[in-house]
Amino acid sequence: MSTPDRPPTTPVTTPAGTPASTQTGDQMTVDTSPPDGATPPGTAQPEAPERDLAQLGLAALLVVVGVYTVYDASTLTVGFADPVGPKAFPYVIGTVMTLLGALLAVAALRGDVPEPDSGEDIDLSQKSDWLTVAKLVGVLVFTIATVDFLGWAITGAVLFAGATWSLGSKTPVRDILIGVVLSVGSWYAFHVGLGIPLTPGILDGIL
Repeated sequence: MSTPDRPPTTPVTTPAGTPASTQTGDQMTVDTSPPDGATPPGTAQPEAPERDLAQLGLAALLVVVGVYTVYDASTLTVGFADPVGPKAFPYVIGTVMTLLGALLAVAALRGDVPEPDSGEDIDLSQKSDWLTVAKLVGVLVFTIATVDFLGWAITGAVLFAGATWSLGSKTPVRDILIGVVLSVGSWYAFHVGLGIPLTPGILDGIL
């Protein structure tokens, strides 16, 4: 049994950029593969990296504050022969802030966006609790207004207990006791340990 002869294959020349085709007898097959270097149809184009404007703003702020810190340190007048001097610390702080700001700007321009912590349980749909903010501001204003008269030992305890109450604590007695221990302990730490006397207020002569 003999096999019938196949008709010859005839290549068909097409203009550049169009699919090539091959004709075999009465049938024609079209090569739909894209030319070299072309993007296949249906393939999504790579998206441009998103830039976080908040990160860029923070980076700009860090650079500005860092540069100003270095400039301000350069204007300090040193009145004693200290090998380190008071300029060293602001020089280091300003340089580090400028460097961090530059690195943050590069990361923001590259599209690096910080990912939220997987353990965060903050509901961003909830409205701000302005009542809690008002309570905290009130406690802070009371502390500033009465610290000279009452002294740090008392106002410090009120500050701690008031802050915990503003944030929803239900144990006022325990909070006051902890506040007293912290305020009196910090008063003695500054007065005895650092030689910096905090205002004793009405407890002058007792502490």
